[in-house]
Amino acid sequence: MLAAISLGACSSSGSASDSAKDKTPIDRANWPAEVPTSGLVKGLELPLESYLHSYADQVTVDTALRTLQTRCMSEYGLTIDLPRPGANPPPHSNAVSIERRYGLSDRAQAQKYGYGLPKELTRSLQSVEEGLSGIEVEVLTGRKKSEFAPPKGTKGADGHFGGVPEPARAEYNGKKLHEGGCAGWSKQVLKVNEDDAGFVSGLASTSLSESRPLKPVEEALKSWSACMKGKGREVADPYRAMEQGYADGDGTTKNAIELALDDIDCKEQTRLIEVWFKEESAVQKRLIEENKDQLAAIKKRMGEVLAAAKAAK
Repeated sequence: MLAAISLGACSSSGSASDSAKDKTPIDRANWPAEVPTSGLVKGLELPLESYLHSYADQVTVDTALRTLQTRCMSEYGLTIDLPRPGANPPPHSNAVSIERRYGLSDRAQAQKYGYGLPKELTRSLQSVEEGLSGIEVEVLTGRKKSEFAPPKGTKGADGHFGGVPEPARAEYNGKKLHEGGCAGWSKQVLKVNEDDAGFVSGLASTSLSESRPLKPVEEALKSWSACMKGKGREVADPYRAMEQGYADGDGTTKNAIELALDDIDCKEQTRLIEVWFKEESAVQKRLIEENKDQLAAIKKRMGEVLAAAKAAK
């Protein structure tokens, strides 16, 4: 969940109706909880999560970025309606994605959607280029707009699809473009360091891979697999179950829902998530100790960025 203009589609108009809509309070009903409030991960929070912005804090940062970017674009004579942070929330509060870190964890959600997600939680995946003209993309991002639209459901870095993005023109309307466009400039103003979140996410990826072969987790996975076999399912781990769930559609078919419910019931019976969470938490605590100086600096910068975002006008 890096600070970026990636919270939904954009439109290139700034009409009075847009302004009125912009003042409508954001509905937080679909916002992901900072700590899960339901399912098998209820109340669980991995140690590294404290080094990532919660979704609520990220919305604060992205709102400030949006304000700065809109102002910057106006200096080039461009009026755009950037997506409102918080309007299209993602399914997880941060990059750790605890709700699906060990596969499905919420039976009530699985009963409705199987391995899929509610539509309102997939809108944040839309490309930032939707609705923007070529010049608007150049001034905003510092690169040219993609010539080809990506296949549905796919997206490259920064919403760009297909090869290395071509740099934008040097200036527009007699004014030199910022390095990285108005988006890059806005991050410089708030002193956003995207490498910080990447570093923490990298540690989280390490902890997951290192905890997977630990004996307690291995035994829990074998028990889970045996439980699934008892239900007529041949599957080695929850990730393979998820692959099967998507094999014949979008993960919400009748077969996928039945598989998802068996998956979660076996997790509950074998305490798989409880065991894996405990082992991974121990790995993360070790990684935090090994990287304590860099993580302390990251935590400090997080606070400074959030304070700058709250002060931005």
